[in-house]
Amino acid sequence: MARSRSGDPLRQPVAGWLFVTPMIVILGLFLLVPIGMALWVSVSNWTGRGTPFGGATDFVGARNYADLLTTPGLARRDFMTSLRNTCFYVLGVVPLQTALALLLAVLVNQRWLKGRSIFRAAFYFPSVVSSVAISLVFLFLFAGSGAVNAVLAWLGIHGPNWFADPRGLIHLAGDGLGLWDSAHPPAALTNTSVVNLSMWEWIAGPSVALSAIMLQVIWTTAGTFMLIFIAALQDLPTELDEAALVDGATARQRFRHVTIPHLRPTILLVVTLGTIGTWQVFDQMYVMSQGKPGKTTLTPAYLSYDAAFGQQKWGQGAAMAFLLFVLIFGLTLLQRRVLRDRDPV
Repeated sequence: MARSRSGDPLRQPVAGWLFVTPMIVILGLFLLVPIGMALWVSVSNWTGRGTPFGGATDFVGARNYADLLTTPGLARRDFMTSLRNTCFYVLGVVPLQTALALLLAVLVNQRWLKGRSIFRAAFYFPSVVSSVAISLVFLFLFAGSGAVNAVLAWLGIHGPNWFADPRGLIHLAGDGLGLWDSAHPPAALTNTSVVNLSMWEWIAGPSVALSAIMLQVIWTTAGTFMLIFIAALQDLPTELDEAALVDGATARQRFRHVTIPHLRPTILLVVTLGTIGTWQVFDQMYVMSQGKPGKTTLTPAYLSYDAAFGQQKWGQGAAMAFLLFVLIFGLTLLQRRVLRDRDPV
């Protein structure tokens, strides 16, 4: 029997390329070309006027990267400060949002819970609201005369001026416990410098303002990751849980030895997405603080924006963006290596 023309093996690759060509063109035009242009800007002295490929733009090599990594100065200090702030931000947000999302998913996945759909919608609702709108609400809540300080005053606690106190929580805790005096920090820490910042600055902890932003982000992102965990929980084979129940395992033991191993790929996904999102944080910082107070809410993404659009240092801003990409890529690979499934020995 003669083979139909549609089944001709020589024509199948041609048809496949015809189908994917429009998407390749779109991705190349709106993704690859801008990335290539940004890479050129990061190694040039483009001022933002005219085309970056014009005669007024010169190739400067790695000078923009050197200003951020090796050359002492304000640019390097601000970049290292933004990395320090984001480290505290990531360490505070990712574990808590992952744990909260898993807890909510387990709760709303219980068969005995009535109105599960209502709870799921309520927990997920903050994730679909504009981050700018929620940031403005939190800005009013944590203002000096806001609702949070009013509640603290009712409890007899003097609330802080959240977005004006540049001290970190670790410094504040040390003051409260009498371990040190922030006004006169230990000389051993202030005299030891690491990448243009003293050890005293590195261990400051997140500022009060950054902590308020962290609370807002955890509340708004936990709902999205809750849905991912719910999908994974519903894919859990019931026979495994029933077998563990027959063997006499308690609810805690079943969760630890049956549910958690099944959720390991999902946990890797959630942690990876959370890490990428926290390192790229921009809108909350732009709306709520813009790096204040004392640059304690400065992040690489906002610093890149400010360098390019605010100071017209487009090469430096593009260099920050690529350094941030390399950092996120490296952390993602590290997470995959640490959290990957291992064969039993």
